[in-house]
Amino acid sequence: MIQSMTGYGKASAEFQGKKINAEVKSLNSKALDLSTRLAPIYREKEMEVRALIAQALERGKVEFNLWIEQTEAQNAASINGELVANYYKQITDIAEKYDIDKPEDIWTVLLRMPDVLNKTDIQELTEEEWAVAKSVVEKAIQQLVDFRKQEGVALQKKFEEKLDNIAALLASIEPYETSRTEKIRQKLVDALQAIPEVEYDRNRLEQEMIYYIEKLDINEEKQRLTNHLHYFRQTMEEGHGQGKKLGFIAQEMGREINTTGSKSNQAEMQNIVVKMKDELEQIKEQVLNVM
Repeated sequence: MIQSMTGYGKASAEFQGKKINAEVKSLNSKALDLSTRLAPIYREKEMEVRALIAQALERGKVEFNLWIEQTEAQNAASINGELVANYYKQITDIAEKYDIDKPEDIWTVLLRMPDVLNKTDIQELTEEEWAVAKSVVEKAIQQLVDFRKQEGVALQKKFEEKLDNIAALLASIEPYETSRTEKIRQKLVDALQAIPEVEYDRNRLEQEMIYYIEKLDINEEKQRLTNHLHYFRQTMEEGHGQGKKLGFIAQEMGREINTTGSKSNQAEMQNIVVKMKDELEQIKEQVLNVM
């Protein structure tokens, strides 16, 4: 079953009062084009994260983000109690010594004093935290893979529909193909008979007719196109990672359709060829998104 290169995944987990989040999204690309953004505490694990993504996703333009949301408890700044006590004593002593009234809102004054509020950020990554963060990364990646599989099912259904349409159009050429031989022959005979002075060898005329019709024969093109349609279906069943191969098969299908069009000397046949080209163009557009 084929997979799409388009996908999205997100996961999160709680660890010691903080929320660890991972988000990954991908679009189509000829190779793996990976960009990552990690919270500072996880930057030492960037190569490991990139390896996890590359192994699971293989191709696509991938954007990955790993960040932390701090809880209110974690965000709260700590109060230096000893320093507050020291500042309070100094203010009290000065007020008594110089007979000055202490501030009415003494707490507001104390909390504004230098270094009373200390907000500390823990930057050291422990093995326990990384185990949780890694699990979040893997879950986000798996979500994206599942998304790709779902999109792949839809793509394959679309391809099957277009392949069926091309096969049906190819079959619809046959009635025009069988009747055009007699039409070509009669047209040449009528043209020769319109010139009374001209005498022609009927045997030679038949030989020339055979040569002319052989040049317009499209049986080989029809057979090769049928083979390409079958090969496209078979390749889709081989699993993911077949996007480039499917693109090459679509190109070969286009060559056979174009050759058929160049040999078609009837308006009805040419109209059918145009419809086949339209169906194939839609396949080519979507195959760019297959992994």
